[in-house]
Amino acid sequence: MLKFIKWSLLSLMLVATTLWAVLAIYFGDSQTGILQTSLAAIVGTLGLATLISLGFAQWRKRFLVAYSLLFTVILIGWLLAVQPSNKRQWQADLAVLPYATVEGDLVTVHNIRNMDYRSEFDFTPAYYDKTFDLNTLDGVDLFAVYWMGPAIAHTIMSFNFGEHNHLAVSIEARKELGEGYSTIKGFFRQYELTYIVADERDVIRLRTNYRKDPIENVYLYPLHPPKENLRRLFLEYIRQINELHEKPTFYNTLLDNCTTAIWFNTRVNAGHLPFSWKILLSGYVPEYIYESGGLNTQIPFEQLQQQAHINSVAKTLDKSPDFSQGVRAAIEKPTQNTQE
Repeated sequence: MLKFIKWSLLSLMLVATTLWAVLAIYFGDSQTGILQTSLAAIVGTLGLATLISLGFAQWRKRFLVAYSLLFTVILIGWLLAVQPSNKRQWQADLAVLPYATVEGDLVTVHNIRNMDYRSEFDFTPAYYDKTFDLNTLDGVDLFAVYWMGPAIAHTIMSFNFGEHNHLAVSIEARKELGEGYSTIKGFFRQYELTYIVADERDVIRLRTNYRKDPIENVYLYPLHPPKENLRRLFLEYIRQINELHEKPTFYNTLLDNCTTAIWFNTRVNAGHLPFSWKILLSGYVPEYIYESGGLNTQIPFEQLQQQAHINSVAKTLDKSPDFSQGVRAAIEKPTQNTQE
């Protein structure tokens, strides 16, 4: 039994490492060519031969040593050769990086995105700068965007500075021109991490009004952290935004994505939510916050979720300058009626 377990574990490790090495070579540094495809095939063949050799005592050691050396070379080469960069041919909506300057309580955010959309891929790029007073920072909201079932969602934080000032931050994979998103590629240093700082009429309306294949359902959940925690969280976002502007880093499907990055940012506050599997399965984050008392618990979560759905009102408001106020009024009114 012990021998069976030993060889089973070794076989699984060989399969896993071979699959990783093949994909790492195949994807390379953003581009895949004939040479990479050929090398990936050779490595895959050697991995398969090593797996077969486990059944032959006279060949086992030689193949394992050769495979181990090759895998070590691939791993080290991949770590050294595949490096993040801000200098690539980016998609038009991801080409401009935001950054901010801080002077006391005043934070000036540069390159706030506010595209004029005609369709998902037909838009006029537009950006603006704006100064925010930290003393007016009054709240933060969570947007959860679903397109493939309840377990996976894209999460966006939006900071409320009062007087119709909402600043949304969407943490995403920065894609190159002509490049699509792939969950698998996200494990292999294929995307840089980016913080899209945007007007809600851009980053939220894009998802409610213009993305059709697949349709995205957007839910808005107002959060109410203490003011001192809110200030620290916003400044941590600003720190991360400025750091990525100067020093790029890779997006990772599991460890550094739209939701885990939010959780890491919240760690600046001592009372942050403990880590949970519901953070990895991001679609359950609103439910996790609800269970932790961070949302309105006077009504069942299912009812709260139904009220939080904003697609219909967002379509009605569309290009209205009161877009942010309108979607919030729509979700607050049912809650107020329920409480009455």
